[in-house]
Amino acid sequence: MNETTQLTLVRQKFYRRERRSVPAARAFVRWALEDWRMGPLIEPVLLCVSELATNALRHGVPPGREFDVRVLAGGGLLRIEVHDSGGGRVEAARPDGELEYGRGLLLVGALADRWGVGDREIGKVVWCEFAWPGADQARGS
Repeated sequence: MNETTQLTLVRQKFYRRERRSVPAARAFVRWALEDWRMGPLIEPVLLCVSELATNALRHGVPPGREFDVRVLAGGGLLRIEVHDSGGGRVEAARPDGELEYGRGLLLVGALADRWGVGDREIGKVVWCEFAWPGADQARGS
């Protein structure tokens, strides 16, 4: 995301460190995309949400803490962010299959236009972006 991109539509929700949070995060993101009339993006975005939320739950959220899912849109872009308070590195598996983890991030990389990891004061944010020219005309309710 470049500095001039205006992500004017924002939805955010926190989830507990429990298994049912992953389907709840998917439902939350589906609701936002439907409300913003971004239906064609729903399936690939929900697959990415599943991967990012599962990774946060399994590797990034210490006991007793939560993770945060944010959906942002504008400037022809849809961005999904999953914030957690855990440490650790985020690394996608290599196509040669050397790593025993990170295969979900290969999927995210294949579906999203871009993805990455950023630092937070405590923890990290893993994000993915999708080009969506209609983001500027989406409803801002």
